[in-house]
Amino acid sequence: MDFANASCREFVTVLASNAPVPGGGGASALVAAIGTALGNMVGSLTVGKKKYADVEEEIIALKQKCDALQTELLDQIAADAKGFEPLAKAYGIPKDDPNRDQILEEATMVACQVPMKIMELCCEAIEAIAVFAAKGSRLAVSDAGCGAVCVKGALQAASLNVFINTKTLKNREAAEEMNAKCLGMLDKYGAMADEIFETVKAGFFK
Repeated sequence: MDFANASCREFVTVLASNAPVPGGGGASALVAAIGTALGNMVGSLTVGKKKYADVEEEIIALKQKCDALQTELLDQIAADAKGFEPLAKAYGIPKDDPNRDQILEEATMVACQVPMKIMELCCEAIEAIAVFAAKGSRLAVSDAGCGAVCVKGALQAASLNVFINTKTLKNREAAEEMNAKCLGMLDKYGAMADEIFETVKAGFFK
């Protein structure tokens, strides 16, 4: 199945099944794309409004960036499925096969790559949403808050798809390096997303 072009119902049905893919990585990529699009929507509702003429150029550039981010995030759904295939096959290798450990190690490293990429794209999306929330149309600021929440959830979800794999790596130096990078992104951009949400929420009670 071309997951990125499947209907919402089809995607969710396969996600709920016993099929190995899509899983948490593909789901996090989709959620991140949705969150990015919500921020981008704020930009779309800002462009062309006289009230926001002074930030229009910045918003247009940011919208173009988010268009590319949305596409790249959706591309990660298939990429994650492809990246997981070698690991799924490696687990099927007989335990007495002398090459099993090396094949598993290499496949595990591959399986970490796409969730890491999804996290990096989430960080870029959260930075963009922060600008939409601060400078975009006040009529749509709730959508920026929603976008921040969605992308933060995707960031966290993608990290778990890294951590479940780094836990089994024999190369502990590589594992700890990836873990540290993920934890750094979670700390910095999780806090940024929380700040967007809290600022947007507080604006409704002034």
